Amino acid sequence: MNGPISLGLQGRIVLVTGGVRGVGAGISEVFAGQGATVVTCARRPVDGLPYEFHSCDVRDADAVGGLIDTIVAAHGRLDVVVNNAGGSPYALAADASPRFHQKVIELNLLGMLYVSLAANAVMQRQAGGGSIVSISSVSGRRPSPGTAAYGAAKAGVDSLTASLAVEWAPKVRVNAVVAGMVATEQVELFYGDAQSQAAVAGTVPLGRLAEPTEIGWAAAFLASDLASYVSGATIPVHGGGEPPSYLTASSANRS
Repeated sequence: MNGPISLGLQGRIVLVTGGVRGVGAGISEVFAGQGATVVTCARRPVDGLPYEFHSCDVRDADAVGGLIDTIVAAHGRLDVVVNNAGGSPYALAADASPRFHQKVIELNLLGMLYVSLAANAVMQRQAGGGSIVSISSVSGRRPSPGTAAYGAAKAGVDSLTASLAVEWAPKVRVNAVVAGMVATEQVELFYGDAQSQAAVAGTVPLGRLAEPTEIGWAAAFLASDLASYVSGATIPVHGGGEPPSYLTASSANRS
């Protein structure tokens, strides 16, 4: 177990898309530590991965359907899906090609929908139903310069979460974790060198970036029976968010 807390996830069959690196690896670690059987997928495998792995591009609906069928054939059911696969390189909207924007939205929005659709078809037939948790982002709730299509896709994830929770109740609960800035193995790519990372962390009310497992714990809670009456929720896990920039610029209320 990950510490003394048990969320009652022992023996659950859990698919974590993109669960091999970064935030996804933290999510997989938490579920595995809680005694769940973790299945991961990504386009490319990672050496030494301790979880069952399948190569799958979530932008391909047929490939996703095959993945879900394979999991159910091997394990007899699918209890939890965490839609984590996603991301986007930095590119100003006017400089990027239409194909670039299309691929970003396919990965971050349509991929999540394809996986959710395939999982729901299985979960609706199970006596215990199931739980779907999608990893959204603060980029969907504020301007996202340099990753505009990504931010728009994540806003779509939030909307889909609310809609699917209504359509698929009561058998399947659908929720989302709205992740803030996370210190992954690619932290320098997103936030610069150590000095820059410290400056970025200083803008967060809690004074630091999240660890990947902290996003994992939020996802695990939403997937567990402890959240049995939580559906259609988008829960921010962002250390307090990003204070409005006018507070720094304003001379009012300064001691």
